[in-house]
Amino acid sequence: MLDEIIKMFKRKGDFVSGEEMSKKLGVTRAAIWKKIEALRNKGYKIQASPARGYKLIKTPEFSVEELKTLIKGDVGGEIIFFESIDSTNLIAMKLAEKGSPEGTVVIADSQTKGRGRLGRAWVSPPMAGIYMSVIVRPGLEPKDATLLTIMAAIACATAIRNTTGLQVKIKWPNDLMVSDKKLGGILTEMKSDPDRIIFAVIGIGINVNMKRKSFPPEVQPIATSIKEELGRIQSRTFIIAEILKEIERWYKVLIRTGRSPLLDEWRRLSSTLGSKVKVTAGRDIFTGTAENIDDEGMLILRLPSGILKRISAGDLTVLR
Repeated sequence: MLDEIIKMFKRKGDFVSGEEMSKKLGVTRAAIWKKIEALRNKGYKIQASPARGYKLIKTPEFSVEELKTLIKGDVGGEIIFFESIDSTNLIAMKLAEKGSPEGTVVIADSQTKGRGRLGRAWVSPPMAGIYMSVIVRPGLEPKDATLLTIMAAIACATAIRNTTGLQVKIKWPNDLMVSDKKLGGILTEMKSDPDRIIFAVIGIGINVNMKRKSFPPEVQPIATSIKEELGRIQSRTFIIAEILKEIERWYKVLIRTGRSPLLDEWRRLSSTLGSKVKVTAGRDIFTGTAENIDDEGMLILRLPSGILKRISAGDLTVLR
């Protein structure tokens, strides 16, 4: 009901009477007052007038209720929010296993066991970042799972560009970069049989309002946040809404049109191609020039010998 009240405020753009709200929502005016108090407790600034009703003055930096009013498509049609959980990916995997529909999104204000690639920890303090996971059921072959990560990276980079103006780039295989520093990353996990992906969970972590001193000392020189780049607090609500919109758009491109448009857009947004790089893949280390990605999202590396090496996964460092 809170999101319905917010919708009424947005549509009216002015005072909305308690009587109008109670008739619209089918509850008493006393119940409306309680809902208004609940919104205030969540950080909404709402003016009250005995003669005119209630008027929304200011919204908090993040509100799941407001986020729900901004969702227009299937991705985000169901949003499950937690103040704090171990990992949005872990919860989303369990929900997907139980049959939650495609487009379900799990969001947390903080995570106690946030994860990045290769089992690394992802620092996830409250009121600082976007930590969310999206369930998809693409029916692709398991070998094409990398395309989901590519799709999500494109969507996130585009959404952040649209909402903040930051020129976000993508570093192979899954990092979102600004000013040569890591802003966020994608972690895709899945359940599959030999022929198809039954479901996948796309985990997204983005540093939004994180202060530099809040990063672990070892990553402070190489990590950043939107706030650090722009010098002001950003609305996670609007950034998340834009990300989900872009995921919807690019996911449809992947399913309906195929991989070519995604790969072309990834190349356009890449911070990797053309650079001298070092790639650690398991126990192997390769250096060379990042020339391209193939149709499966594998990095094509030209070694000093001139031989082309295709790498499916690994840690990449751009050499200066």
